[in-house]
Amino acid sequence: MRFRLAASAAVIGAILMSSGAYAEDKKQLAFVVNGASDFWKLAEAGVKKAQAELPNYQLSLKYPEQAAAAVQQRLMDDLVSAGVSAIMVSAVDPKSSTEALNRIGGQVPLFTTDSDAPDTNRIAYIGSSNTDAGKQAGQIAVKALPDGAKCIGFVGLPGADNARERIEGMKAALAGSKVELTDVRGDDIDQTRAKRNVEDALAANPDIKCMVGFYSYNTPRIYEVLKESGKLGQITVIGFDEDPITLGGVREGTIAGTVVQQPFEWGYQGMKLMAKYLEGDKSVVPAGKLVIIPTKVIDKSNVDAFEAELKSRING
Repeated sequence: MRFRLAASAAVIGAILMSSGAYAEDKKQLAFVVNGASDFWKLAEAGVKKAQAELPNYQLSLKYPEQAAAAVQQRLMDDLVSAGVSAIMVSAVDPKSSTEALNRIGGQVPLFTTDSDAPDTNRIAYIGSSNTDAGKQAGQIAVKALPDGAKCIGFVGLPGADNARERIEGMKAALAGSKVELTDVRGDDIDQTRAKRNVEDALAANPDIKCMVGFYSYNTPRIYEVLKESGKLGQITVIGFDEDPITLGGVREGTIAGTVVQQPFEWGYQGMKLMAKYLEGDKSVVPAGKLVIIPTKVIDKSNVDAFEAELKSRING
């Protein structure tokens, strides 16, 4: 009996060792996000679809333990040490991380998404035009507030390119109108702080008529605070991305609209592009090194169709 158990264990061990060796033979591609958020579930679905079409690769989406540049850099260093073949990253703070990102890019092909780092040696950026997305948010505000208003914005990482470009884009769209973005408060992707920022802004500006959530979770926190304070529907809310609370607010009319990106396509197209690049096909990188995946406005007229599409992709 002991002999049979030992023999069985040896067989199982051999199988595990052989499968491990097989996995090691595959090139590994990693998608490193900027922090924990439900926003990235669609990107995970995109990576999953790409994995089905890239059987010779091992794909993964990695979350840093904290939304901090140093933590994200340490994660990428660990991936390089583990033998990853290429990395796509949403840089937490590209301006202060140029040297670290260049170090990673000097060891493996480095791509960016969501928040670009154009001053680094990254191969290409795959994602939205955050400036255009900001302009779309501004257009929502102008349409929803024909008599004008002052707006307060809320964002996770004010130093990240995606935040800065959205804010600048919105201000550009508001120029010449009666709507003004007067303040933007950061929270470092801390949900508790994000909600407190809204509470503090409301307490300090009881007559505020407009709030903008620049990151996916900011709009739900705005929604929660306004509902708790009895001001839901009295303050115009403009959002970004497709959190279920945001879409529910758009459907009921308490949120004027939200500008959505396509993180599913970042995960799917990004992994496919990296694989082709590793295989020697450099034509996948355009001359400008930007692969722009358009954003679109979701309002009450198209929210149901959009949400049905989301569910189909996530359950895909």
